[in-house]
Amino acid sequence: MTYWDPIPAVRDLVGHPLPQWAPGAEPVRRDWSAAAPDGWEKRDWRSVPGPFYTAGTDTCWTGRMCAPAHVMYDDDHGQEFVYRQPRTAAQVRDLVCAGECDPFGAYGGDGDAHWTPELVRGWWRERGRVREWAAALERSWSVSDGPYEREAAGGARAYVAHIDGDLAGYLRGYLFWLEEHRPARPGEALPVL
Repeated sequence: MTYWDPIPAVRDLVGHPLPQWAPGAEPVRRDWSAAAPDGWEKRDWRSVPGPFYTAGTDTCWTGRMCAPAHVMYDDDHGQEFVYRQPRTAAQVRDLVCAGECDPFGAYGGDGDAHWTPELVRGWWRERGRVREWAAALERSWSVSDGPYEREAAGGARAYVAHIDGDLAGYLRGYLFWLEEHRPARPGEALPVL
């Protein structure tokens, strides 16, 4: 899978309102490709490798309203994390919306400056831990009386499917990006996980 760099799309949004907002809404207030306020070191361990991550979000469960295909909540405090990296400009807009809606602005987009091939491979080797966590959460939340938990159970289910499905291909493309500082060209071999 060829890696697509989302950072130019993030920077293009600064100063412009997001299309999912009402007419006359405030523009995007910051460049979401920068570090999260709490920093890379405090990122949520469940965030998949890639440029975007969270560190110390609020607990209001707003992220999935904007980016249900990318954001999930933990089961301890309801903090948000990125379970799927964006691959299109529309998906970037959704993730930026989630960051904009977080009162702490606790989303970061400087993961490329921190992830190394060794760290990505280490995360992948330990993916069973996060997969097990997400599967257990889906079983619990899917039968909850709370509508927000039932909705978020779908995110946990999608996360498991992502781990079992296309995440390996994405990470191989991301490894190439980290090693070569460019996306792979058609026919180029991708690194192994």
